[in-house]
Amino acid sequence: MKLTPNEERHIRKVLKDYIQDEKVQEMKHYIQHGSVTTFDHCKSVTRVCFWLNKHLHLGANTKNLLLGAFLHDFYLYDWHNSSEKWHRFHGFRHPEFARKNAEAHFHIDENVQKIIRSHMWPLTITKVPTSREALIVCLADKYVSSIETIGKRRGRRTNVAK
Repeated sequence: MKLTPNEERHIRKVLKDYIQDEKVQEMKHYIQHGSVTTFDHCKSVTRVCFWLNKHLHLGANTKNLLLGAFLHDFYLYDWHNSSEKWHRFHGFRHPEFARKNAEAHFHIDENVQKIIRSHMWPLTITKVPTSREALIVCLADKYVSSIETIGKRRGRRTNVAK
C-alpha cells in the first residue's frame, strides 16, 4: 500500500497541527507493538486508512477518517511496563483513554470520538463501529497491528504503509 507523494502531502496538510503538537509527540516515547512506537503505529494506520478509502472508493469523510486514525491510540502511557493492575486490561480500556485525551486536548467532534471509541471492536464488544470511517480505522488497525506483531516475533522493526 504505497502512497504517492501527493497523497503523503495531503495527509500531512490535514494533520499538520496534530502531528506537531507536543502531546502527540509524546507518543514517540511509548512502544505499541515490538519496537514500533505508538506514534509510528498511528501514522501507519492513518496511511492504510487513506489508501483504502481512496483506492477502494469507500467514500469516507477524509478529514474525520485521518483524524480518527491518527488519534486512535492517543492514550499517552506505557502499557507494557506499568505495575498498575488495570494495564492488564489495556486492550479493553485504552480506546476510552485515547478518546478522552483527544477530546480534552483537541476538542474533537462526536464523529471522531466514535471512531476512536470503536477501533478495538470486536474486543470491545459493545463499541461497534457505526460509521464508514470507524469501520475503516478498525480494520486498518487490525491489519497494521498484525504486521507489527509478526515483525516483533521475527525480531525485526516493522513499518507499514511506507
